[in-house]
Amino acid sequence: MNTTPRPETRRGGRFRVLGRFRLLLSSLCTIALVAVAALVLPGTASADTTVSQNSTGTNNGYFYSFWSQNSGQASMTMGSGGQYSTQWNNVENFVAGKGWNPGNTSPVSYSASWNCNGNCYLSLYGWTTNPLIEYYIVENFGSYNPSTGATRLGSVNSDGSTYDLYRTQRVNQPSIQGTATFYQYWAVRQAHRTSGTITVSNIFNAWAQSGLNLGTPNYEILATEGYHSSGSSNVTVGSSSGGTTGSTTNGGTTGSTTTGGTTGGGGSCTANVTAGDQWSDRYNLNVSVSGSSNWTVTVNLHAPEVTMATWNISASYPSQYQLVAKPNGSGNNWGMTIQKNGSTTWPSFSCQAN
Repeated sequence: MNTTPRPETRRGGRFRVLGRFRLLLSSLCTIALVAVAALVLPGTASADTTVSQNSTGTNNGYFYSFWSQNSGQASMTMGSGGQYSTQWNNVENFVAGKGWNPGNTSPVSYSASWNCNGNCYLSLYGWTTNPLIEYYIVENFGSYNPSTGATRLGSVNSDGSTYDLYRTQRVNQPSIQGTATFYQYWAVRQAHRTSGTITVSNIFNAWAQSGLNLGTPNYEILATEGYHSSGSSNVTVGSSSGGTTGSTTNGGTTGSTTTGGTTGGGGSCTANVTAGDQWSDRYNLNVSVSGSSNWTVTVNLHAPEVTMATWNISASYPSQYQLVAKPNGSGNNWGMTIQKNGSTTWPSFSCQAN
């Protein structure tokens, strides 16, 4: 149904005074051409960039994809970190979002406001190759259930709800490899939501147990999609392997310090924790590790709070409410964004020198 095509490559006279004028005009034209080229070169977009033409690239450390088909109007505005917003009106089909290339099985946390008039999806959306697979982990949908008419292959309980599993086939349709015939894998959440954490490995494992095998990861985005519909969205996405500037989540102003412990020690290192920016639904914590350059910091969150994003660390998630941080070569200063879910109690931190 959807695809994001490969980005296009954006592509001495009789009078001395007249000669100087021509030289000046030539220089001005050259400057203008350089400026235009700088504006249209693909691949990397800056903060607060709006796109309305099919494109892929990076924005503030995150991969982005925007694709729209034929009639209607659609646009995507990209802000700091994993934040983006979309608007669409009477589109035939469009899909846009931020994420990673290649995708992976790390947990994906997100928060969204989502307004759908008609057939729309809010999903973790991606592709693999060998085999060519288009996949959806659908968190919310509008007037049309995308699994309508498909054969249910099973279900999996994950992240507080049941996801129903389906497979459909697309014949001679657009894909990341051009027009092709390929399968779509679906996991459709029964309890709709617009924020939370997706334990991606649970879905991938459930697909595999149902005989739905994925291939080599291509891109993966937290996507807004509209089909013969209108609407808008504002989405912030994060992951343990997310963008390199995950700390720059867009929106809000600096808030007051939330309550909770500020340091954790163990071995010969200490994790010193201070408050960062705060918004109505999330807050940042800044961590400075002292005493060692080779360390492991274990962060235990208080449910229902979850990690939305991290920066300057190599992160793993033993459970939904635990984060293990290790150096990634960016030094001893790092941070994390925590989704409140109604709570503002800081997590506990413990540091162990390796």
